[in-house]
Amino acid sequence: MAVNRYFRGVTRGWVPRTGQKWVKPGRSRSGPPTLVRVSGVSGRVLVVDDNKVIRQLIRVNLELEGFEVVTAADGAECLDVVHRVRPDVVTLDVVMPRLDGIKTAERLRADPRTSHLPVAIISACGEHEVSGGAASDIDAFLAKPFEPAELVRVVRQLMHRERRERPEGAGTDGGEEPAAVDGRQQPRCAGSPTGSPTGPH
Repeated sequence: MAVNRYFRGVTRGWVPRTGQKWVKPGRSRSGPPTLVRVSGVSGRVLVVDDNKVIRQLIRVNLELEGFEVVTAADGAECLDVVHRVRPDVVTLDVVMPRLDGIKTAERLRADPRTSHLPVAIISACGEHEVSGGAASDIDAFLAKPFEPAELVRVVRQLMHRERRERPEGAGTDGGEEPAAVDGRQQPRCAGSPTGSPTGPH
């Protein structure tokens, strides 16, 4: 019951502010989850997905583990905020309006300011559907629906790698602006020919 109330709160938009996280009631307690202040965060993750509920679920699962999370609704918004946010890891859905996840990963790799960022694809598309031709731009793949523990494991692994391999001066201003968003055809997942933004991409 406590878990159900917890996720109802998440889907209604009760999202923690930066520096806070949800705490679910213990087994001997009842009631809704509460917010507590996070004394230290483990790193910053930019979560990109056009489905609001999935964005919030990913965000809460990561914030429960001490990560700071910033969200974007599609690839174009990701490219708009990534230099200001300066994340340690980026997670991308594949099928999104304006700019899909594969092209977003390509743009991140092409920009000297973000070329070092670890990128994880979190998608209902099969791994073989998104890895062909884009494998060099993607560091990890997680299929939807995902297990929260696996999500945290993947992000932690990428976070540790990014800190080991981050080039000197990475994350500072400079370099060229990302290429403009184009209107080329987006990838489609098998079984989702319309690429509907309401489905679990």
